[in-house]
Amino acid sequence: MLIKEYRICMPLTTEEYRVGQLYTISKHSHQESEKGEGVEVVKNEPHEDPVHGPGQFTEKRVHLSSKLPSWARAVTPRIFYITEKAWNYYPYTITADGRSLQCSFLPKFSIYIETKYEDNCGDSENIFRSEKILGDHEVSFLDIAFDEIPERYYRSLEDPRFFSSAKTGRGPLREGWRQHTKPIMCSYKLVSVKFEVWGLQTRVEQFVHKVIRDILLIGHRQAFAWVDEWCG
Repeated sequence: MLIKEYRICMPLTTEEYRVGQLYTISKHSHQESEKGEGVEVVKNEPHEDPVHGPGQFTEKRVHLSSKLPSWARAVTPRIFYITEKAWNYYPYTITADGRSLQCSFLPKFSIYIETKYEDNCGDSENIFRSEKILGDHEVSFLDIAFDEIPERYYRSLEDPRFFSSAKTGRGPLREGWRQHTKPIMCSYKLVSVKFEVWGLQTRVEQFVHKVIRDILLIGHRQAFAWVDEWCG
């Protein structure tokens, strides 16, 4: 199992991002579905948790066949999807349960993601308070303005280095923006990837983390770049 923690800061408050997150997911899902792949919603219903209180449960099928590299497509069926189960008790969310994200044909493949949002610049240590993973995982800060994304996903209108919000007056983001920007919030993502197949485990787990990193970076960039569409 390969565990990593990602921290992604945004020039927003957590309350603002509650709206921005939902808008971004909805818009992105619609865009992907128009391409013949993307997200198929199976369930979307209220859910009550004894610890976290009222929230929302969603179950989705994320179709990924065309997004796999050639070496992965060679060993997967033509119709390939991952079943994603998520419990959203904002500002705390869980993606998957004990069974984790389930692949349509690989029972030994799983992803488990915990998310917490706080109004800070990513300086909360051990925010997940899990002794079993403390000191046993890599922490990566993802910079929505200056970290590289795959060229095929780049859009100049979504580049935080150049985008300026007409409604909020925020942006563009300059070097070192995380240290001096107000307001600021951070998405903390604890991601566990497990692929128990001899000979492929390390390669697949590292590849999946690379994909997750790109998805997180692109999604948070878009949430900020689309702020004038969802704010107010």
